[in-house]
Amino acid sequence: MIAITGATGQLGQHVIETLLHTVPASQIVAIVRNPGKATALSQQGITVRQADYTDEAAFTHALQGIDKLLLISSSEVGQRTPQHRNVINAAKAANVKFIAYTSLLHADRSPLGLHVEHVETEKLLADSGLPYALLRNGWYTENYLASAPAALEHGVFIGAAGAGKIASATRADYAAAAARVISEEGHAGKIYELAGDEGWTLSQLAAELTKQSGKEVVYQNLSEADFAAALKGFGLPDGLADMLADSDIGASKGGLFDDSQTLSKLIGRPTTSLADSVNAIV
Repeated sequence: MIAITGATGQLGQHVIETLLHTVPASQIVAIVRNPGKATALSQQGITVRQADYTDEAAFTHALQGIDKLLLISSSEVGQRTPQHRNVINAAKAANVKFIAYTSLLHADRSPLGLHVEHVETEKLLADSGLPYALLRNGWYTENYLASAPAALEHGVFIGAAGAGKIASATRADYAAAAARVISEEGHAGKIYELAGDEGWTLSQLAAELTKQSGKEVVYQNLSEADFAAALKGFGLPDGLADMLADSDIGASKGGLFDDSQTLSKLIGRPTTSLADSVNAIV
């Protein structure tokens, strides 16, 4: 039996969709915080179990009979380490035999502030004694394309990444890798640095938006403080705005770039290009 945490989240849904091509629905368990959002999964024959990252006992119960666990990192930045500790402790108590964890690209040397909780979780896994693999995911292309509509409206794409190259891939690309690692044998002990095949800058993203929309979009590089303030002005919560600004600064230092093509090798196809991702929204 394979269990997926955060199964109703955007990445989790993609993972399950991919798994269903090779794994019977009866062998998949979706662990969710709100079962009311998992009706579509139940209708496909997938077992839905309720557990929250903050509740170790509930997770221990939810993981009964599970052989492999895909631990999709919590979305609650700042709370991830204790939450992940609960899940790992529960996995040990339930005799789970293998965990795959969605970490951060080059977490052990990343300039992004986000790396801290991922490194702490990786250490928890190492200390657990359980067989595990690390899926060190780079940036989702969707993270930047979420700003594309506003950029097309105003003709300006703002950020703080300078000329830093971003080797992003889509959630579907990363999900394909996770589905393979969690459903196959032979991945224990592996660390996968996962990123898109091509690196691009935010100036190149603006140029691609211009090319495909026919409306000029220019990239405006801001300081970390100004970018965070702009995001807050758009209504983003302070913590999220600060995290995104920090991540852009990390990107300017090479933190979101990798050219090993490990992801495309793992999934057996090229990653989704920036042009194709832009085309899908334009």
